[in-house]
Amino acid sequence: MIAAWAVVVGWLCVVLRAANGLPRIPNLLTKRFGGEPDGLPQITVVVPARNESVHVKACIESLLQQDYAALRIVAVNDRSTDDTGAILDALVLTDPERLRVLHIAELPPQWLGKTYAMAEAAKATIEEDAPDFLLFTDADVMYRKDAIRRSLVYAVESGADHLVTVPTTIILRWDEAMVLGFFQIFGLWGARPWKVADPKARRDAIGIGAFNLVRTSAYEQIGGFAGQRMDILEDLTLARRIKRAGLAQRIAFGRGLVNVHWASGAAGLVEVMTKNIFSAFRFHVSLLLLACGWLAVFCASPVVTLAYGPTRLPGAVTLAAVLCGYGLFQRTSGISAWYALLSPIAAMVFIFTMLRSMLTTLRQGGVRWRGTFYSLKELREHAAPLFGRDGMV
Repeated sequence: MIAAWAVVVGWLCVVLRAANGLPRIPNLLTKRFGGEPDGLPQITVVVPARNESVHVKACIESLLQQDYAALRIVAVNDRSTDDTGAILDALVLTDPERLRVLHIAELPPQWLGKTYAMAEAAKATIEEDAPDFLLFTDADVMYRKDAIRRSLVYAVESGADHLVTVPTTIILRWDEAMVLGFFQIFGLWGARPWKVADPKARRDAIGIGAFNLVRTSAYEQIGGFAGQRMDILEDLTLARRIKRAGLAQRIAFGRGLVNVHWASGAAGLVEVMTKNIFSAFRFHVSLLLLACGWLAVFCASPVVTLAYGPTRLPGAVTLAAVLCGYGLFQRTSGISAWYALLSPIAAMVFIFTMLRSMLTTLRQGGVRWRGTFYSLKELREHAAPLFGRDGMV
């Protein structure tokens, strides 16, 4: 009974804080962000692509169709073995003034492929174009034509050094909604989005690979990607480094502005997350197992308590709180709050994925991603500490 009510208290605290905080996050779809950013800052979009022949054309075309004129694009063909390079070269011919392609043939030691691709693109565009902002994105992201303009309006208005416009996940199957719906509510335990702009909230930093907008001066101040060459979660690590440097972070919603389909079905999502979840714990087995236990107690067990008379009430209250939490995101994500009823199943999927990520990484002695193998020894040597001197994760 004590444990069951402790779970209730935990969820109520999280959901009540979110109910108060999430409405304070700006919505870029409002009229306030419909104009042009002051000063019309120059922006360069960096798009790393390795074997992205299926998606990269649509991604680049959506960027070329942006209604913001002061925009350049640097697409990076990162050692692709498919038609990615040829597709990018053909796209350059359609708009050589705004689109440039870098071809990377070899990966230097002690660099991840994606991180090196973004670092090289940033270096080239800073030297040649000196943009005011850099936008790091992925090759499978689709942009509404006003996405960058609206994001820049808020970035300039708020004095942001780093802005995340939360992407809208394209849901094609019910099991995708089940897993991704749980992912967003589960994330509230790790970082409070409404606290991202608070410089005193040192642990609340959010980075999302689909849309990491960084002021060039801030990027140079933290030393770019050189300080995280082997970091698999490069988007989140970039955000944490910016926050630790005392620079201004912002986050915004804008349903439909930035769109991405992560993977096909729950199985596809598990496959994608297998390569990076263990790295989130800096490859510490004990911490990952502790997190699995926490998930089992706080996210999976409430449905079990419904079957036992004395704990039926706290179990029902917990699930009601989780349902309310899902409802807070429904407007911005489009995922129905009723998927909260499947959250215990989604929690078990996450536990399975975490264990799979750990066991796969340990068995292989590292991480294999898109045809490149990164040894566990190197990843551990170059991983940032899980806790910094300021106590921030």
